[in-house]
Amino acid sequence: MKYEILPNLTLPKIGFGAWSIGGGSYPDPKLDPASMTALRSALEVGYTHFDTAEAYASGHSEELIGRAVRETNTQREDVFITTKVSPEHLAHNDVLKACENSLRRLNMDYIDLYLIHWPPRATSRIEEAFRALNGLVRAGKVRHLGVSNFNLKLLKKSQELSETPIITNQVPYRLPDRSYVENGVLEYCQQNDILITAYSPVKFRSIRVNNILGEIAKAHSATPFQIALAWLVMQPRVITIPMSYDPQHIRENFEAADIELSEEEMSELSNAWK
Repeated sequence: MKYEILPNLTLPKIGFGAWSIGGGSYPDPKLDPASMTALRSALEVGYTHFDTAEAYASGHSEELIGRAVRETNTQREDVFITTKVSPEHLAHNDVLKACENSLRRLNMDYIDLYLIHWPPRATSRIEEAFRALNGLVRAGKVRHLGVSNFNLKLLKKSQELSETPIITNQVPYRLPDRSYVENGVLEYCQQNDILITAYSPVKFRSIRVNNILGEIAKAHSATPFQIALAWLVMQPRVITIPMSYDPQHIRENFEAADIELSEEEMSELSNAWK
């Protein structure tokens, strides 16, 4: 596994994204057996970073992650938990309540990384949110802060408001979607020790796999999806959080971090969909 090393934090290049664990926007108990199998498989393979949110299955995703950690006898300090506060909960007291609810569902004493999930409609609400978030860090209930789906202007505003370094901006970034390259966010993060956490990193599954991607995958005895993940994690200050219910795919995603692409292959992939 490759790692990103920040001045005050080290994170694996590939973590486990928990969107759809336990349901979609609402809990779906029928998915619990498959969800628990996926989480146990991820822990067995060696994943240590788990990304969830209060909005995922209305908090049930958090409950299942906490349950998986306990039932596998995984030590709390051996996992890194990211969760997120929803934009409708960014008033000061609402942030505090949302954090307490997430901690209760996880059955944990602290959150490693707490993100604002989406920018609020009123940007003034961000100031109120960070007043609460800074207090949570001082109280030891949250260790690091970050944002998600923020443009460059809002990211810089968040840096001004946060008493501790903004660790990440979690955004959609993948082959062939390059919107956060074009809007300047990727370059800014790379220059300022902020991680880009790429979510939905292989969302091209439903379209024809590009021939270049297929040939590179063949050369590395890998799947096209592993190469797509490798392309992400070869980039500085980029980590990613793929998700799968399939134990084989969970392992393949994890092992993609060890694939070494050449500069020529990186360039070919970067230009393959232009």
